[in-house]
Amino acid sequence: MNAESGSQPALPDLTDAWLVIIDPQKIFADVRSEWGSPMFDDALGPIKSLRSGFGADHTIVTRWLPGTERAGSWGPYFERWPFADQPDTDPLFDLVSPANGWSSRGTVDVSTFGKWGEGLTRLTGATPTLVLAGVSTDCCVISTALPAADAGATVVVAADACAGSSEDNHAAALQVMGLYAPQIEIVSSAEVLNSR
Repeated sequence: MNAESGSQPALPDLTDAWLVIIDPQKIFADVRSEWGSPMFDDALGPIKSLRSGFGADHTIVTRWLPGTERAGSWGPYFERWPFADQPDTDPLFDLVSPANGWSSRGTVDVSTFGKWGEGLTRLTGATPTLVLAGVSTDCCVISTALPAADAGATVVVAADACAGSSEDNHAAALQVMGLYAPQIEIVSSAEVLNSR
């Protein structure tokens, strides 16, 4: 909702939009994980609905992998979170079982929070329309949305299909992304599906 006008945002044309499901991985979904989102199970239903609406050919699934580079601030980061400093093949980084087969294109795997980059643009083109869902709203989703919008992509964030590290952090990230309208619009998954 646009706070200034009190009305719903006008959605861009979503006919050729790409659904990007960010990091639906065990490390972020399992509440026993240090990075597990308590919101993931609630977001899963809207994510599945979006996936059904977009189909496998217009859905991209990403994964965060730690990789082996520890340049600059990544060194102290992994010192703080040693549980995540594992080989990329560790089962921690596997997709949650419902996400297997969500995309006909495999996964886009990167070792950065933001997923905007060559791996994604190779599939979507340089200035696509993206619908973002996934985890976590306050890390990888916002880190994808901002540079994508800065590069000229049109970004729609399906708020109920995103899971934050907490309810408060989720709301804060949505508020920040909402400041970038009309490049980034915050809507519900139902609004996305009704616009296709």
